[in-house]
Amino acid sequence: MSLEWLNPMWWLVTAIIVFKIAALIDAATRREDAYRAADKKTKPFWLLVLGLAVVLDLLFTTSIFGIFVLAGLVAAIVYMVDVRPAVREIAGGRGGNRNNMGPYGPW
Repeated sequence: MSLEWLNPMWWLVTAIIVFKIAALIDAATRREDAYRAADKKTKPFWLLVLGLAVVLDLLFTTSIFGIFVLAGLVAAIVYMVDVRPAVREIAGGRGGNRNNMGPYGPW
């Protein structure tokens, strides 16, 4: 019986992979025109970068300090902190109608 799941580094690597997968899923569900409207890189660019980050993690990563892990983590953080909020604002949050917004929120 393997006890890898007791190792804190295993949990950290797993959390990083889950974070990257979440960023990839979010990028895939956003509208392509919202990326252009927000003046960010295109949707295919982010899908390629985040997809490569996930694939390289799943195939070749044995340590958290690998260059591919760190580069992919930086890309996922940039997407989640910079690109996602801008695209979400353009697309109207979760895709809902924002016409009923008042000065202090929805009404």
